[in-house]
Amino acid sequence: MVVGFTDAWMVADLGEAALAATTAGALNVLAFLIFPMGAVFIVASFVSQLMGRGDAGAARRYGVYGLLISAVAQVLSWAAIPVVPGFVGLMSHPPEVATAMSDYIAIRLSTGGAVVGLEALANYYSGLNNTRLPMAAQVLAMVLNVGLNWVLIDGHLGAPALGVRGAAIASAVASAVAFLALAACFAASATAPRVRAGRVSWRELRRVVELGVPAGLNWFLEFAAFVFFIDLVVADLGASPLAAMLAVFQLNQLAFMPAFAVASAGAVFVGQAIGADQRQHVRGIVRMTMGVNLAWQGLVALAYLAVPALLLSLFAPPVGGEVFLAVGASVLRLAAAWQLFDAVANTLAETLRAAGDTKFTSIARALLAWGVFVPGSWVWVRVYGGGTTAATLCTVLYLAALAAILYVRYRGGAWRRIELVEAAPSPRTS
Repeated sequence: MVVGFTDAWMVADLGEAALAATTAGALNVLAFLIFPMGAVFIVASFVSQLMGRGDAGAARRYGVYGLLISAVAQVLSWAAIPVVPGFVGLMSHPPEVATAMSDYIAIRLSTGGAVVGLEALANYYSGLNNTRLPMAAQVLAMVLNVGLNWVLIDGHLGAPALGVRGAAIASAVASAVAFLALAACFAASATAPRVRAGRVSWRELRRVVELGVPAGLNWFLEFAAFVFFIDLVVADLGASPLAAMLAVFQLNQLAFMPAFAVASAGAVFVGQAIGADQRQHVRGIVRMTMGVNLAWQGLVALAYLAVPALLLSLFAPPVGGEVFLAVGASVLRLAAAWQLFDAVANTLAETLRAAGDTKFTSIARALLAWGVFVPGSWVWVRVYGGGTTAATLCTVLYLAALAAILYVRYRGGAWRRIELVEAAPSPRTS
């Protein structure tokens, strides 16, 4: 998400068309990859529960399963590249946006499996309570992306000025290098006696897929609804409103990441408590995680209300910036309303995922996103002409409903009855 944010920030000087192409392109790339990325989130659930039992060798196998899923994602990414122009042609973007957007998506997909592989290994190491190593890999990706963007977007150090294509190449290369670095660390630890994984089990892999697919759908269906919302509901509002809405979503994704990191950390502790058969500690972990996330996203909401123009000035184009800032500031103030709902939904979704309760959250998100949010926003924005105000309020209502449904599910306690991994074998007696 930070890579997409950086791409948008560094192409903003090229104008609204370049900004819209890059931001919309980054969203569509994430929409394509969010399914396998969401599927490998389940790796942390298995690893954390196995570490709660003290079985590091079995936990390592699930890192391998995550890499297998990322390999499949790479093959599918390559297969999708030829159809990108036709896919973008179905949208409502202006021709100059659509052309640059197609190039951006196709180049980013060339290393799509690396993005998923980074997430798979990050979830493996997070389940081991080692968040610093994947953080270092992601920081490497971000730093490389900034440096390569500077070289390739405007043309420095003798490189050609490639604009939006340069941003895409920088992101693709940065993701691949960071993944290879983290994969090398994973491979180097294979010989440690404590983490020898043993043979890959097809039964375990099937279990990962069974629970990972709903987790991936959970993210994909929701994100696909938002991409539909941007590409087909908001795209016809005009260049400035479109660029403003996309900039708000980029800002919100960046602000969302610390909250998601805290929710993921809480989910690791939840998984370890369940693996150690100490489910009575789960509610305390959830309360602590929720409190931190509410505090963080409450601060984000205050920033949105207090200094919206300052935050959006990162994306302001050199021409037409006044209209962009005026529209964006009003949208960002409204976006403050969904922050606390997002904190609740985020924390509870990750908690349920850690316990293996992935099917319910997938169904709930699908029904709300495609049964309520998409048709509701289409009618309010396209039929009744509600504009950016209606578009933002639809997002607020969606997240409020999702938070309420996940809270009811969590309080119901169905997660207590789910067995994610097989019971540890009893010691033999002579």
